[in-house]
Amino acid sequence: MSKQIKQMEMDSLRKRFGDFRDLVVLSVNKVDCQSDNLLRLNLRKKNISLQVVKNSLARRVFDDLGIQLGKESPYWQGTTVLAWGSSSLAELSRELDQHLKDLVKKNAKLKDSFKVKGAISDGQQVGFDLALKMPTRLEAIAKVIGMALSPASRLVSQLKAPGANLASQIKTLSEKKPEESPVQADALVSQGST
Repeated sequence: MSKQIKQMEMDSLRKRFGDFRDLVVLSVNKVDCQSDNLLRLNLRKKNISLQVVKNSLARRVFDDLGIQLGKESPYWQGTTVLAWGSSSLAELSRELDQHLKDLVKKNAKLKDSFKVKGAISDGQQVGFDLALKMPTRLEAIAKVIGMALSPASRLVSQLKAPGANLASQIKTLSEKKPEESPVQADALVSQGST
């Protein structure tokens, strides 16, 4: 490959991956064209794209973009397919994992064809298992809101508790039938005798 073609390829990769900091790195071997097309079509519906890259050129581009994976990283060994898109790395990983499992269910011959090398989160190397467990953007926002509201709800319940206890005691007393006290009984007896 001439230097001009390599430079054009690197410019294309730089333009394509310049805005993406969350990626999944795969290795794909011995996949027939129908399975590959089916996977790409299903992922495209979820706004996820796949691209096969030349390891040496992709490594140079990623180094320029600040994604330092190292020259000896297992990400750059064998064939490399990059997956990107979706709103977060967790969502990307979950969708990719689900579609790969579905594809293997349909065609058992593809069991060893797809190997997930790992993930890249905000420019840092991350294990795929960790990427699957990460919260999505909406899940993280919900968790933060829940943690922020938890102390306030606890405070409100503590402020309301004494008033609620007092109200329940007053209600209990008001529902009791009044008992005659010995003083009232003596008064009734003395009134009846006169």
